[in-house]
Amino acid sequence: MPLDFTAIDFETANGSRASACQVGLTRVRDGRVVETAGWLIRPPAGHDLFQEWNTRIHGITAEDVVDALGWDEQIEDLIGFAGEDVLVAHNASFDMGVLRAACEVTAFALPSYRYLCTLQVARKAYTLPSYRLPVAAEAAGFVGFSHHDAIADALACAHIVIDAARRAGAADVGALAAALGVRTSQLAPAAVAA
Repeated sequence: MPLDFTAIDFETANGSRASACQVGLTRVRDGRVVETAGWLIRPPAGHDLFQEWNTRIHGITAEDVVDALGWDEQIEDLIGFAGEDVLVAHNASFDMGVLRAACEVTAFALPSYRYLCTLQVARKAYTLPSYRLPVAAEAAGFVGFSHHDAIADALACAHIVIDAARRAGAADVGALAAALGVRTSQLAPAAVAA
């Protein structure tokens, strides 16, 4: 199997995992980046307050998303981009939590994705003073990106997996996980009330 996956990153408006306000996506085929995408998201009602702390991190404000599509209006585009790929993200439990929580509050039946955490990959592939995304991406040879821009962060994640797979001689995501002693996890489908 080739090294095919989709890297994903979210920024949130506040402490609620359902408050996605930006998504970034990077498609990798045969170990090469072939496409990136991303867009602003109007967070679901009740999860749409922009807290100063979050805005200070990513620079996105409520005014920036006024004309953006809501989560329920764009989730199909996100799923269409990812297809049936394994998803990869840095500190994946956060991003998978965003994906699941936003689908739950909008009553969208999310597919059950497999995913791999690039934070875990970086900890096994590199010896670094910190495993924050910018430091791990630099170890992978990807430097000078705008951290906390979801599109740039997804691209950085993709480069970590590509580099780690090259170093490990791994042909696909499953082989990389096995070589490094990390696991691919399964995202439980969103709980949607009937």
